[in-house]
Amino acid sequence: MLNTTSSHPTYFTLLGIPGLEPFYVSIAFIFFLVYVISLLGNLILLFIIRIDRSLHEPMYFFLCMLSSIDLVLSNSTTPKMLGILWSNNHKIYFEACLTQMFFLHSFAIMESALLLAMSFDRYIAICQPLRYNAILTTFLITNIGLLAISRAVALMAPLPFLIKRLPFCSANVIHHSYCEHMAVVKLACVDTTFNNIYGLVVALVIVGLDLVFIIWSYILILQAVFRLASTEARYKALSTCAAHICAILSFYVPVVLSSVVHRFGKDVPLHIHILLANVYLMLPPLINPIVYGVRTKQIRNRIRSAIKVDFTCFIRVHADQNTSKSKQPPKRKQNQHLTQDSPSMLYRR
Repeated sequence: MLNTTSSHPTYFTLLGIPGLEPFYVSIAFIFFLVYVISLLGNLILLFIIRIDRSLHEPMYFFLCMLSSIDLVLSNSTTPKMLGILWSNNHKIYFEACLTQMFFLHSFAIMESALLLAMSFDRYIAICQPLRYNAILTTFLITNIGLLAISRAVALMAPLPFLIKRLPFCSANVIHHSYCEHMAVVKLACVDTTFNNIYGLVVALVIVGLDLVFIIWSYILILQAVFRLASTEARYKALSTCAAHICAILSFYVPVVLSSVVHRFGKDVPLHIHILLANVYLMLPPLINPIVYGVRTKQIRNRIRSAIKVDFTCFIRVHADQNTSKSKQPPKRKQNQHLTQDSPSMLYRR
């Protein structure tokens, strides 16, 4: 298993979901369905925002960034997972494992930053509506996106180097379905205190701080909403936050639940840990396009009009084909006409 020049294994073996082997086909079908819906939903969302100029607003620019991040998260783990469940392909090369680890952790941090930026967007829209366009300029939105990318890359770039410095002796079986940082670190045969502290600090400081600021922004939003005079105005203001709240819950609830079970659930079966870790990565890309497509009026109307136009065009084309067929003369009469007017028949006469 080991290279002759280093203590790194040539490849790791991803264990998959131990204990649920008899259900691999059913689990793979569910994961594949979630994967396809996630891809189609996020691609459709990006396409609609791209072609509709009325959606070229700060909220939808943030939504484009969120959909792009979700696409990367879906493609970073799910294809390999399906390979394990369907074709029993458990091997992943050492460099590919480090690449997968970097992408899934860095883009998860980016998603947390985008959810924080979107909560700031909702705060400005509700608490400072007259200054919304003046504050959230294209320049500021671009800088927020670049800051989210820079923070994630700066924090996750050390991970591959921290893993490479560890000797793995003869252990190469990862008790997980993808290359999660702590699952790989556990295979090292030296003291991994620094790696453990680094991973814990990043998780608590970054995700924890983002969640604290999101909660604080919603406290300010609720204070502004309850100052409104009419109930209808309160409901309208809160309804604009419904999709964002669903996105927050779909991302942070599995993260917190998985962390709690991992730290304190010593008697919880391993397959529960792994399933929660997969839900944490697969649920947001599935939920976000559905929620924003249903809850956002502009996107919902655009999808409805696109479906209506396509259906109308289909009916029109089908009707034109039937009309053209009905206008053609019968085949028998056409043959009789050709026979009567043919030069050979006139010559015989």
